[in-house]
Amino acid sequence: MTPGAKVTVIGLDEELEKSFREFTPEDYEALRPHEIARKKSVPEEVGDAVAQAGADLRAQVSFLGEVAAKLPGTIASRKRLRWPEVGRIFESAGANAVPIVSLISILVGLIIAFESVQPLEQFGAQIYVANMIGLVMVRELGPLLAAILLAGRSGSAFAAEIGTMKVNEELNALETLGLDPIRFLVIQRITAGVLLTPLLTCYGTFMGVLGGVVVMLGLGFPLNLIFHQLAGAVHLKDLALAMAKGVVFGAIVSGVGCLRGLQTKEGPSAVGVSTTRAVVTSILLIVIADAVFSVIFFMLTR
Repeated sequence: MTPGAKVTVIGLDEELEKSFREFTPEDYEALRPHEIARKKSVPEEVGDAVAQAGADLRAQVSFLGEVAAKLPGTIASRKRLRWPEVGRIFESAGANAVPIVSLISILVGLIIAFESVQPLEQFGAQIYVANMIGLVMVRELGPLLAAILLAGRSGSAFAAEIGTMKVNEELNALETLGLDPIRFLVIQRITAGVLLTPLLTCYGTFMGVLGGVVVMLGLGFPLNLIFHQLAGAVHLKDLALAMAKGVVFGAIVSGVGCLRGLQTKEGPSAVGVSTTRAVVTSILLIVIADAVFSVIFFMLTR
C-alpha cells in the first residue's frame, strides 16, 4: 500500500490473469469509492461547461478539416475508398432501416392529416389538407425524420464500432501497420451516409404523403383531386431543398458518429458514453442545420 510502489502479481489462473490484465488504472479510478467532492459554485460549473464546449468545438473543427483534406484523394483512388465496405455500410445503415422509416413516416402522415382535418373543416377547406401534408413532409419532416432515425440507429452504431476498436487498441494497430484510421474507417462511413440519407429522405417523404392520402381517401375525396392539390403545392425547388438537407444531414450524422468513436476513452462505460454523445450531438446539429436551411430558403424565395 506504499504510494508509488511497484507490485507484481504471479500465479493467477489463466482466466483471472486475462481479467486482471484488462483492468486498467482508469477502471480503478472509476470504480473505487471516492470521497465526497467539494461542491462547485455556479460560476465554476459555468466555466467548466464553457471550457468543455470550447474544447469540443475545437475537436470538431479539427476533425472536419482533417476529413476535408483527405476526402478528395481517397475518393479519387478506388483502392483507398474500398467501395465494398461502403456498400456494406450502405446496406446495414440504409436498406435495413427501411422498415422503421416506413412505419414512422406513414404514422406521421396520418397524424398530420387527422390533426389538420378538424380546424380546416370549420372553414370548409378540408381539401387543403393535401397541400399541408405535401409541404410539411417534403420541406421539413421527411428530411428531419430520416436524419433523426439515422442518428439513433446508425450514427450510434458508428460510434460504438469505432469506440470499441479504440478500447481494444485496434486503431493503434492500424496506425502501426501504416493505415490512417480516417482514410480506412471514417471516410467510408461518411460517403455511405451522404449517399443513403437523400434516398431515405425521398422514401420517407413518399410514405408520409401516402399516409395523408389514405386519410383523404377515407374522407371521400377522389384520388385525382388529391394528386392535383399535391402537384400544385409541391414544386421542384421544394424537392431540391429536401435533397440538399438529406446530403447535409447525412454528413452530420456519419461524421459525428465517427468523431465520437475516435474520442472514446478507456473504461467500462466509455463506449456507452460515446454512443450517447454521438446521438445527442447529431440531433442538436441536425436541428441547427434545419433552422439555417429554413432561414436561407425563406430569404431566397421572398
